[in-house]
Amino acid sequence: MRSYPNSAVTVYFSWPDPTAPPNWQFLGYISNAKPSAIFKISTLKKNHEFENSNLGIFGVGKISHVAQIGVSVEPIGAIEQQAATVTEATSNTFLEFVQKMLTSFLNYVSSFSVTQSQMTPNPTENFVPLSAIQGWYETFERRLQQNPNFWKA
Repeated sequence: MRSYPNSAVTVYFSWPDPTAPPNWQFLGYISNAKPSAIFKISTLKKNHEFENSNLGIFGVGKISHVAQIGVSVEPIGAIEQQAATVTEATSNTFLEFVQKMLTSFLNYVSSFSVTQSQMTPNPTENFVPLSAIQGWYETFERRLQQNPNFWKA
């Protein structure tokens, strides 16, 4: 990269699909400022999971029976913008997942709720007021909205 100081190498991946051409997915980039990276492919979508295809990145290829890695030298500004868009989309997906998970948890716990008069004494059972769980849920959701990565600290 020394001869191209304002460029970086983008890395793309395509799952093998014997019934369709490659579908390139952006993994990330390396540059003089970021000379190495680890790219995870476990969460990438298979070809049939896409609504929109991005076949134009490396041109329409032949149908492939093997996984493929593509690299491209591009201007660093465009790459950083693309990486930010991917990060934002991932963050939005994570935020949506956590909200749905918490709502599911709250609905599940609520399904076991009983009034105090309906409770049967049981010395081995612990009870948590539903209002405490609701308060925790609201606090967690508010913190997640303010900073989706707060839980990493």
